[in-house]
Amino acid sequence: MANARSLRALDWLNFFIADVQTGFGPFIASYLASKKWTQGEIGLMLSVGTVTAMASQIPAGILIDALPGKRGAAGVAILALIFCALLLGISPTWLPVLTAEIFHGFASCMITPAIAAISFALVGRMNLGDRLGRNARFASIGSAIAATLMGLFGQYVSIRSIFWLTAALAVPALIALTMIEPARAPIPAAKDPADAKRHTARDTLRELLRDKRLLVFALCVILFHLSNAAMLNLAAGDVTAHMGDNVQLVIAACIIVPQMVVAALSPWVGRSAQKWGRRPILLLGFSALPLRALLFAGVSTPYLLVPVQLLDGLSAAVFGVMLPLIAVDVGGERGHYNLCIGVFGLAAGIGATLSTSLAGFAADRFGDRMAFMGLAAAGALAVLLVWAAMPETRDGNGNGIKTPETDPAIEN
Repeated sequence: MANARSLRALDWLNFFIADVQTGFGPFIASYLASKKWTQGEIGLMLSVGTVTAMASQIPAGILIDALPGKRGAAGVAILALIFCALLLGISPTWLPVLTAEIFHGFASCMITPAIAAISFALVGRMNLGDRLGRNARFASIGSAIAATLMGLFGQYVSIRSIFWLTAALAVPALIALTMIEPARAPIPAAKDPADAKRHTARDTLRELLRDKRLLVFALCVILFHLSNAAMLNLAAGDVTAHMGDNVQLVIAACIIVPQMVVAALSPWVGRSAQKWGRRPILLLGFSALPLRALLFAGVSTPYLLVPVQLLDGLSAAVFGVMLPLIAVDVGGERGHYNLCIGVFGLAAGIGATLSTSLAGFAADRFGDRMAFMGLAAAGALAVLLVWAAMPETRDGNGNGIKTPETDPAIEN
């Protein structure tokens, strides 16, 4: 078990990494627009970042699995994020922005599995659910505070200053990383050398991709993001179109309120998943998706967007904790924990890309209400898939350890 200093440093690492990542969100589009970029040019650059992130998910997972030093991988990724922020701040021209988007896409894919691997090594499988909940709490608080600070910097200093702040916030993240002591959670050994040899022969990527749990949850992730990704943008654009001066405040509240819910609920989600299993918690979080879409379809007052966003906090808390937890259930014993995270990250990117394009098309062709109905249908399908097809990945001891011998679903 890790010492208290390492665990506190991991808290702060999550906090400051979330701060840094916030700077690469909607602020980039606003920054480039202020530099006379067209919407088409901005969209192209953001798409480059999205495609790079999607293409990097699985290679980044494989790389993190192969590297013995997870902290080193996290450090390189943080340095890359500093480089990206400085590039954007120095020169908002075509080549620096393109370079920053490409580097950011890959660095982001390194950060998530690296932090998950560090957490696993520090606390072990039995305490991982609680640790992942704590990670999500500090990340949510960091995101909310960073969004506020960057909004103030952008308003009262300059939009460019947001990226100087982003680079500066990465420095305490590096300091926190250096304060985490190396640790390695014990992995159960095979009973004898013959068993170890057979396990190594079976422990291949092909076998992992035949695992029913991985395939079903990856499809659940696609449907989750297909329902979720476009929802707030569609609601905000529809309801606030004719609003007065408080539009930005309402949108900011719609972003910050779910983060506070995630901060409050994530530790409970992690503990409950260890106690009751993964499927009940998944059903709870996924069920918020269709309900939220239906409520948005009926909202006509801008200020009602904020309470509806409480449901976003619930689903985000569940998803943020359960994805790495199910990844360790499926791939931890095989040494493919971070590869599983990469597969699920790719699924999330596919779902989010489909969501924004299909919802935009549906809204233009059939109206916003029908677009929300489509998002609600995707969310309902996600709930149905979890209920009908998602196997429970937690074992009877709360370890989440299953093998082909104990769980036939692995071979399906």
